[in-house]
Amino acid sequence: MNLDTPSLLIQQDTMERNLMSMVGFAQSQHIALRPHIKTHKSVQIARRQVEEGAVGVTVAKLDEAEVMVDGGIEDIFIAYPITKKQKVNRLKELTKRANIIASVDSEVGAKALSDTFEDEVLEVWIKVNSGLNRCGVEPGEETVSLAKYIAALPGLELTGLYTHAGHSYGAKSNEERKRIAKYEAESVVKSAKACEVEGIRIRHRSVGATPTFMDAGKVKGVTEIRPGNAIFYDMVQVGLGIAEPEDCALTVLATVVAKHSDRIVIDAGSKALSLEKGAHGNESVVGFGHVIGYPSLVIERLSEEHGVIPINEQCDLEVNDTVEIIPNHACVVANLFDEYVVCNENEVVGNWPVDARGGVK
Repeated sequence: MNLDTPSLLIQQDTMERNLMSMVGFAQSQHIALRPHIKTHKSVQIARRQVEEGAVGVTVAKLDEAEVMVDGGIEDIFIAYPITKKQKVNRLKELTKRANIIASVDSEVGAKALSDTFEDEVLEVWIKVNSGLNRCGVEPGEETVSLAKYIAALPGLELTGLYTHAGHSYGAKSNEERKRIAKYEAESVVKSAKACEVEGIRIRHRSVGATPTFMDAGKVKGVTEIRPGNAIFYDMVQVGLGIAEPEDCALTVLATVVAKHSDRIVIDAGSKALSLEKGAHGNESVVGFGHVIGYPSLVIERLSEEHGVIPINEQCDLEVNDTVEIIPNHACVVANLFDEYVVCNENEVVGNWPVDARGGVK
């Protein structure tokens, strides 16, 4: 591949295999797949996910939702509470163009949505805290209380509960990860049952961080999974035992720009690999990415444009040689580039824009 560097590569066959694994799991459990696009931020990939049976997509922010709607995606869940008036107004405009589901985790947020949608019907889901301790009301009584409040408001139709067990990224063992997955599912399923005892029907019970979706998705009563990172995987997932390096579809191509007695320097720094060494407490990764084919090399230090790798005399890499690097966290790395270079068996087959890059509002 005669590419300038650093470049962001997708191994298309690997990505397709990961996609079909998600699809196959959802079909085997008779549940819906609504993948999170904040990993890939690509209309092209979102379309592939829908083509293969996803009921829609999940996004983190309104910016991402607007990009997906512009790209023809017609069913979108915004898994982030929208409370501010200017964002509620943007949401209302978006609902004229696609089926949008909004997230609620407070009475303040619910009231803000109701005040704007009082003459219409906006579908909403309640965020339940299953242990990440970020957004979300507590399972059980607190969830029921908010559900009752929403049910009494005009303009809102409560149809689902959802959660995100992001703390599974910090699991120290497979057993701990499975316990987190079980509680993730039960926090939603049991809360939904408690709501239905009060006469509030909950049709959707949505779960599924990438480390947990294949366990949480098997719990009776769950109706949907929302894995994001599983389209690419990365070294955090490898460290958790969820994936192998050969499952990682996203890599950064970099060039050796300097070689000295004790180190080589590559042209991928924090602007290409990010400074993140894990997510939600994960400490399984070593360095700032895995150099494919050179397991003993560790990217020990990053500045903005430089990656520094200590070496010994046996390193055969020379100036202008290229290396492929599996990033620690695919989601943040994708957000650093304007486009993907799509490869199949090491042949470039296309370029896809990272459409929702920088979509933070």
